[in-house]
Amino acid sequence: MKTILLILAGVAATMAFPATGAGQAQPFERLPPERLDARSPSALVEGRPGRMRVRSTACRNLPAARTRRRIVDVAAQEWGFFGFSIVDYTVDAPRGARRYRWWRRRVDPREGARTASTIAGYWAATPRGTWMIDRQNGRWNGSDGIAARWRDPWSAAFVSWVMCEGGLGSGDRFQRSIAHHVYVDQAIRARDADSPPAAFTAYDVGATEVEPGDLLCSSRRRSYTSIAQRRRHLGVGARMHCDIVVKVEPGRDRILAIGGNVRGTVSLKLLPAVSRGGHLVPTRSLFAHLKLRADPIEDDALDQSPTLEAVRSTDGVEPPAQLGAPATSTPGSNPLRR
Repeated sequence: MKTILLILAGVAATMAFPATGAGQAQPFERLPPERLDARSPSALVEGRPGRMRVRSTACRNLPAARTRRRIVDVAAQEWGFFGFSIVDYTVDAPRGARRYRWWRRRVDPREGARTASTIAGYWAATPRGTWMIDRQNGRWNGSDGIAARWRDPWSAAFVSWVMCEGGLGSGDRFQRSIAHHVYVDQAIRARDADSPPAAFTAYDVGATEVEPGDLLCSSRRRSYTSIAQRRRHLGVGARMHCDIVVKVEPGRDRILAIGGNVRGTVSLKLLPAVSRGGHLVPTRSLFAHLKLRADPIEDDALDQSPTLEAVRSTDGVEPPAQLGAPATSTPGSNPLRR
């Protein structure tokens, strides 16, 4: 029990602030296997909410050369499934903006029913998945029913599932967990010992180039500002949040990253950045850059993902305009169509 409580202490609770420009389009269903051979997270669970359980913990193991692009593609598909939500940190939040108090809100019952097995599938990819889903079953069986929010933040579970489906299925490559600090610490140890199996190595933000497929991590209330500070607490529970980099835009001084449980959904963050040492460095309060040990791919990997390619060819689907070029987009147009 002590171990479980320690891990729970490290579950990320960092939620995004409401920011001007945040928006959401209609959900975009996952692609058929011939477009993107990625299993739905729902395939890992079975049963209705209230009686849901883990049916599989299977993960993919792929060569390192294939993982970077696949991680981006899988994350992009989940972003679309949740409706292309964007949180824009490149603009100032309105004065007096309040934190998004997810724990005091109920979900729309229809959306809760649509996404229940997906989020449960994210949990199923972690070693504590069965226990976490059982906890949620108790909440679903309460007075709010399917409208009950997830009782535990699921951002680390989201990252764990993306890595599971993205090709880093074995624990020596990526240590999946309900808490971000577990795999952050793995990346720190890998950097210190130059451990060959580990897929990520940890750097201070700005020490090396940020690329699609990497992870950017913050700590709750800025508990850590550097890898050295966290190194003194390896293995100790800590509240963190990590997002998956999907696009780097030097011409617009921003980095795009997808994270789970951001304002209660899978969202794309627009992170301000500055050019330093020949590469972009995010300017938000981050303490860790987990570098994927894999060959680089295009900076605009998000745009080339199967999901975004499908969006460009689908009439009536309008992702947020923040992804388009402001100088050329027009009201009502789809900035992703080229």
